[in-house]
Amino acid sequence: MPALPVGEALVPLGAALDDRGAAVLVAPPGAGKTTIVPLALLDAAWLGERKIVLLEPRRLAARAAARRMAALLGEEVGGTVGYAMRMDRRFSDRTRILVVTEGVFARMAIDDPELSGVGAVLFDEAHERSLDGDFGLALALDIRDGLRPDLRVLVMSATIDGARLAAR
Repeated sequence: MPALPVGEALVPLGAALDDRGAAVLVAPPGAGKTTIVPLALLDAAWLGERKIVLLEPRRLAARAAARRMAALLGEEVGGTVGYAMRMDRRFSDRTRILVVTEGVFARMAIDDPELSGVGAVLFDEAHERSLDGDFGLALALDIRDGLRPDLRVLVMSATIDGARLAAR
């Protein structure tokens, strides 16, 4: 994997997700939040064989993130890394990182309130507030609080007030 600035945060981020199960990551654009963090979390002991779901607010960003992560692994999209959005999906039984749009995540959580088979939900570009994004975060936190205390939740952004959000 390429050495990007977010690499310095991976150990403390992993510790926060191990200890508290939730974290906020604030790093500048291009630091590797979208592509390096999900790949680094694949080896986390708490994840086991479960999936990481990465929410992207835009379809183009979701496809691009999946393509970049798959390329970093030397694979095609649909293997370890896949994506799903309305009327466009590429994933398989082998997919461990699923990049989705916010609306798709809301449907996933409504259809399966325990998010069976999901070990972590990552919210990328959290500063791009939207009804679907905020609803998805509320669903994930509610699932974590009520049904799945083992579900990890990570909020990532370049510009959000991380301390204020983490205090909630």
